[in-house]
Amino acid sequence: MLWPELIAEITAVGSSGTSGQPIAGIEYDSRRVHPGSVFVAMKGGTTDGNRYINKALAAGAIGIITDSSPTFDHLVVYKPDIAVAEVEHGRRALAEASAAFFGHPERSMAATGITGTNGKTTTAFLAEALLNAAARKSVLIGTIEYHLAGEVRPSLHTTPESRDLFELMAEGASSGATELVTEVSSHALDQGRAFGIPFDVAVFTNLTRDHLDYHHTMEQYFAAKRLLFDGSIYPAPRVAVLNAHDERTPDLIEAARNAGSETCTYGIGLGDFRAASHTLTPGGASIQLETPAGSAHVTSHLAGEVNILNLLAAFTAAHARGIPFDQLVVSVPHLTPVPGRFQPVDGGQPFTVIVDYAHTDDALRNLIALARQLVAESGGRVITLFGCGGDRDRTKRPKMGYAAGEGSEFVVATSDNPRSEDPRAILNEIEPALKASGVHYTIEPDRASAIHLALKSATSNDVVLLAGKGHEKEQILADRTIPFDDSEIALAALRDLGYGGVS
Repeated sequence: MLWPELIAEITAVGSSGTSGQPIAGIEYDSRRVHPGSVFVAMKGGTTDGNRYINKALAAGAIGIITDSSPTFDHLVVYKPDIAVAEVEHGRRALAEASAAFFGHPERSMAATGITGTNGKTTTAFLAEALLNAAARKSVLIGTIEYHLAGEVRPSLHTTPESRDLFELMAEGASSGATELVTEVSSHALDQGRAFGIPFDVAVFTNLTRDHLDYHHTMEQYFAAKRLLFDGSIYPAPRVAVLNAHDERTPDLIEAARNAGSETCTYGIGLGDFRAASHTLTPGGASIQLETPAGSAHVTSHLAGEVNILNLLAAFTAAHARGIPFDQLVVSVPHLTPVPGRFQPVDGGQPFTVIVDYAHTDDALRNLIALARQLVAESGGRVITLFGCGGDRDRTKRPKMGYAAGEGSEFVVATSDNPRSEDPRAILNEIEPALKASGVHYTIEPDRASAIHLALKSATSNDVVLLAGKGHEKEQILADRTIPFDDSEIALAALRDLGYGGVS
């Protein structure tokens, strides 16, 4: 691809110069620029890529796309031999340039986007599994990992920048993938990282308190989620799949329909695709499905009512993608739990240990409710270990303290990626809520020691919840990032306590 061909595919308000050299890459990070690259200099939330243009040029960039008028004027005058284009929106231009450079993989793939506070990862995994069971090759982009037509890669971001997303899609398409399933975070929607992806199906799981360090208010948080459905910035989806239980869903139904989308709701006891009745079992759930496409009884190996909702969301989305109802029904019993989402740790102990990603008060409350169901007949206790992330929304700290204290017999409050904050300062903001709840609790800033303490306190039939990190393999401290896997730490602690076995 040559510069004139690239410029023809982006929305530029001005351009100057050209290059006869083939474009070797599109980059938004000057550290990744190599000879032949086009550098997209765009303003971000924490930095301005226009500050790094000289570094990009020194690394061999042959063209610059900038969202700064003064920068464009400066380059035209002082770097007349450089191809340069000015755009109004840097991230939109990045998406347009990336789509063109990577051969428009979005034209050969149908995209399913999943947004919401909780359940995005599980719903995405389940939706991909249902598509794969119907012999469709897929690309999965999400919090835990990326899948490229069967190849598994570590995840760098829940929703990558558009340039990286298009590259992943292109790799998947070259291996025959025809489906994209991706989590779409509120940050990504607000920042425009999902530009250029025409979502065929968009899923809304729920909206509960989270990310207010970024969005500031719940209304702004919801407004970011709404962008996936209302057609104001992104093309409206062909089908919007919406949680019938969430109070924001009527707004999304109206917005999606006004934008020309078909809408489908799902829920327990209500919605178009619904669990008319269900029975929770130690290994999952028995569900009576009622849908516009048919009725059936299915057995799921995913525990709790929350996972019934996640399953219904994925089932509805896969059906919207053209998978027949009967084929979906056959696939449900073969679905497996998602890593770090209600993941058991078995070291041969006489009590249950669960690792889960729950890191909001709503998710923690749901997790504890499921644990309470498990101990209802055995008479065991619920022991909950949790923490709150540093440099994040401080207002949810007491809310999580109340959620843990109200549902548990014993709580261990500890660290969960304290980042630049003092772990004890974070715990000091949690502790008053624990006191107010009346629960028996202890404070232990060192997470490994806290896990050992929680497991040591457990007896037969108890359920120990290790909440907050789930699939994560690191603990982010002020001065370093260290390897840390809750399930591995728990197994080591169980061995130290005299239990044997494997996870």
